[in-house]
Amino acid sequence: MANHKSAEKRARQSEKLRLHNKYYARTTRNAIKILRDTTDKAEATALLPKVSSMLDKLAKKNIIHAKKAANLKSSLTLHVNKL
Repeated sequence: MANHKSAEKRARQSEKLRLHNKYYARTTRNAIKILRDTTDKAEATALLPKVSSMLDKLAKKNIIHAKKAANLKSSLTLHVNKL
């Protein structure tokens, strides 16, 4: 366990940030699942920019890797175009 005040504070901050990151990553994963399960072209086309924006934000904050975000956006765009 932490022995210094600064280490204890850092542990609290890290836990708070971990939960924050987990929430946004989980929300984005759920949005991706909804988009992949969509069979309606119009609905999928409307969802795609929102999901892409969410992925970009996660990549910008280093919650996910930038190339993973790019790969996900690419595969989702292909999925929407095939509908």
